[in-house]
Amino acid sequence: MKIFRGFHYRGIAPACALTIGNFDGVHRGHQAMLALLRNEAQHRGVPSCVMSFEPHPRDYFAQATGRPEIAPARIGTLRDKLTELARCGVDQTIVLPFRAELARQSPEGFIQDVLVAGLNVRYVLVGDDFRFGAKRAGDYAMLAAAGEAMGFEVARMNSYEVSLPDASAEGGRRSVRVSSSAVREALGQGRMDDAARLLGRPYSISGHVVRGRRLGRELGFRTINMRFSHWKPAASGIFVVEVHGLVEQPLAGVANLGVRPSLDPNDVNGGRVLLETHCLDWPASLGPEGGYGKIVRVELLHKLHDELKYDSLDALKTGINRDCDEARAWLAAGHAQTRRQTTRDRI
Repeated sequence: MKIFRGFHYRGIAPACALTIGNFDGVHRGHQAMLALLRNEAQHRGVPSCVMSFEPHPRDYFAQATGRPEIAPARIGTLRDKLTELARCGVDQTIVLPFRAELARQSPEGFIQDVLVAGLNVRYVLVGDDFRFGAKRAGDYAMLAAAGEAMGFEVARMNSYEVSLPDASAEGGRRSVRVSSSAVREALGQGRMDDAARLLGRPYSISGHVVRGRRLGRELGFRTINMRFSHWKPAASGIFVVEVHGLVEQPLAGVANLGVRPSLDPNDVNGGRVLLETHCLDWPASLGPEGGYGKIVRVELLHKLHDELKYDSLDALKTGINRDCDEARAWLAAGHAQTRRQTTRDRI
């Protein structure tokens, strides 16, 4: 997949079939849309193209208006988004920086300057709630009318639904519209099984292993650290995990995703969100420094509890021991294998 950071003409295909959105999480609804996009692109003999934004537009408006509460919790990093888009077979992705100029661009200007003059779109596929342009003034009807006038086809994809367990009725099920908001809600409530069903895969975060304070070594729990680039992750707490990328086989572990409230917020991590993972069995082949610099993917399989603030390092060590015991018990019950069999059902 070709990736373009910012809008420029060099290297971009002379025509394309396009879809536009934030694609946070690249969930099963997104996957269904991308499968349709690929088919329509092949039918027309043009590449499939995704246009996305970084930062998320609501992040931009949260900062511009001084209202951090309107910023959405982020499901994944830009790396994770691009990885999943490539896995879905997208030919090219354009990541537009969402800034003031784009925020104030009229819907008509976006259609003319970006879709027609910039990309020469032959086909545009959008979701059933798609809005665009300054003040979200553009909608599907406007886009369809412009397409008819300017020579490109516009299509709309209806909602995609999945069946989830209904906690209010024993053994019951409920249909849920798959959306990034639904994934955020499931992750925020620690419903990792529901999040996996919405995503079509276990929820995971990937990135480079970075150096931290090395406190884990002092406590007897070696950790690998990854920084989550956004300040507001959709999930937080202590999780049973599997780590992919350190060695050939995945490694079971326990991870803390959050700001580590038991430690000084002014430490080496600067109070930033950190995914700190302890592998239950550290491979001897890696040695003490073998994890640094590797790109790993950590699957968050089961939430044990929210982050806790411990009064002392001894209390913290006791808490980590307890988490490790609970993780081993959960894994021994075979939950990880069962979850993997029921969630690997991507579109």
